[in-house]
Amino acid sequence: MSVVELLQALIQIPSVNPDGDPGSDETGELQVAQWVGDFLRDRCGASVTYEEVLPERPNVIGKFAHLDNPGPRLLFAPHLDTVSVKGMTIAPFGGEVRDGRVWGRGASDTKGTMAAMLWTFQELRDVIPTLPISVSFVGLMGEETGQPGSQHFAKHHGDEYDFAIVGEPTECDVVYTHKGCVWLELTARGKAAHGSTPERGENAVLKLQAIIAELLPHLQQHFEAYSDEVLGLPTVNLGQFRGGSRTNIVPERAMAALDIRETPSLRAAGGGLQLVRDFLQEKGLADQIEVEVAVDSTPLYTDPQHPEVQRLQSLGSELVMAPWFCDAGWLAKGGIPSIACGPGSIAQAHTEDEFIDIEALEAGAVYYRRFLESYGA
Repeated sequence: MSVVELLQALIQIPSVNPDGDPGSDETGELQVAQWVGDFLRDRCGASVTYEEVLPERPNVIGKFAHLDNPGPRLLFAPHLDTVSVKGMTIAPFGGEVRDGRVWGRGASDTKGTMAAMLWTFQELRDVIPTLPISVSFVGLMGEETGQPGSQHFAKHHGDEYDFAIVGEPTECDVVYTHKGCVWLELTARGKAAHGSTPERGENAVLKLQAIIAELLPHLQQHFEAYSDEVLGLPTVNLGQFRGGSRTNIVPERAMAALDIRETPSLRAAGGGLQLVRDFLQEKGLADQIEVEVAVDSTPLYTDPQHPEVQRLQSLGSELVMAPWFCDAGWLAKGGIPSIACGPGSIAQAHTEDEFIDIEALEAGAVYYRRFLESYGA
């Protein structure tokens, strides 16, 4: 089995995140986790365990034999799930090879990096136990929504590792910092009435509209205090605004969804959630507007001078930031210095015709192999 065939096999196992509109009746990570666990045990010689984070949605963990008193305890950590396949223009689970590319959902994000990692472990099956390090793998569930897999793993295993390489398509550059993300849902309540007598009701849509119109510039003004030298300013996007049930009824409920991208300093000060709550308190609206956190992903910053980051740089990687977020943030928050690094380009992630160039995939496998072999030099 080549690394291309390995990736094809992974793509052909649906593992769509079930949240939202998955576009498929086959969702969840159980099947692909079991396949990966079998590969780790049978082809790579790892001991394998599963940890169920949500019903039938496990993390899969593989640990490799190593010398006593090892050096750095390394963790390779791609995620198992993919985004929705709705609207794709190619067969999402086909794993087709053409034009020098492998096509299908997850080819780039992030079954390509997972295939490169697994291929490396198979190739170095007899070498890894001789290296003065310990090597482990975790396939994380749920990265695409809320990241419960990495949160669970960090909570239960955060003290067991010294460094993690999170599998994301970074063209094998090292993402050492990224913003966090919090999705807030603000809900206003009103009073329903017939559309012909609106004065008898209280319009929740108009109420919330006025608040949002004042809140957004307020947030942007306060973001100035939390600018980051590398990541820039925090941002906010009004992504959804919903209210009412019929045109002829005064809406009794309205909801606005905010996407706030946080710098590490903003998160340390309480994050966008605290800024929103402070605004509502100042305006005397705290009792009138409900605020719920729908998604919460923490920022990432790992010291570029970390020895393993330096080692990755010595292989030719550049240090870069990312406008997106990933599991590395939660692993780092849980005590494991982490970066994201893997083959492929984020430009292909989540697209209607997702693919990875075979040349990039094969180069990624070589890259991971060189990283591990560098400990035996």
